[in-house]
Parts: sequence; C-alpha cells; structure tokens
Amino acid sequence: MSLDVSPALLEQAERGEVDEAAFVDCVRTSLPYAWEMISSLVAQLKVDGGAFADNQTPPPDEQARGQLLRALASDAIRGVLQRHFGVRLAFQNCHRVAVFPLEGLDELTYQRFTSVRGQLLNQSPLLRDC
Repeated sequence: MSLDVSPALLEQAERGEVDEAAFVDCVRTSLPYAWEMISSLVAQLKVDGGAFADNQTPPPDEQARGQLLRALASDAIRGVLQRHFGVRLAFQNCHRVAVFPLEGLDELTYQRFTSVRGQLLNQSPLLRDC
C-alpha cells in the first residue's frame, strides 16, 4: 500500500465524500520524501522566480525513490499536490521533478520539458536502473 490511510479517511471514501484537506494530510504523512521535495521546489520557485524549478539529485535510497514514483504516478495524488501547491508538476526519470507556476505558465518551456526530446536528453546510463 502506498498510503497510510486512517480509518476515518477510509470511512469517508466508503461513504463517497472525501475531504481533500484530509487526503492532502494523508499524502504528506505517507510520502514525506516526495512531499518535502515538492515543497522545497515550490519554495525555490517562489524565491527564485523563473519558468520552473526542478530537482536533479537522485533520491538517497529505494524507499525515497518509491515515494516519489507513487506520488507522481498516481493521478489522484499528483492532482491533489498540484491543487494544494498551486503548481503544475512534470516528471522525468526516477527523480527529476519540476514545478511550473500556474500563473504565467510558460507553455513552451513546459512543452519542452515534457516532450519526447526532453525525455531523451535527460537520460543517463547512471540512471538506467532507477
């Protein structure tokens, strides 16, 4: 299981009504490495400005890598992170996460980052098994 879901949150889901803030908290506590990375990128984007902020440092271990993959591979988790932080997320390889501002989104830069070409240029033999 990728998230540590409380009985109360599970009951909400069973009833069909989930409090998004509770889900955000579930993601924050279940996937602390992913949460911290995205939080720090959002802070970096706010301080530095620019078209986006990204991480290029591989996760320290397989547990951290798994958290990042779970957070960004799940449409629901990725969506709640984007809404919570007010950004658009992009993902390459096992670690390269980028946050783009919603306001003033540079579509061309985003398209370059998420393009097939961008993906291919971001490859490295060192990341083959990530």
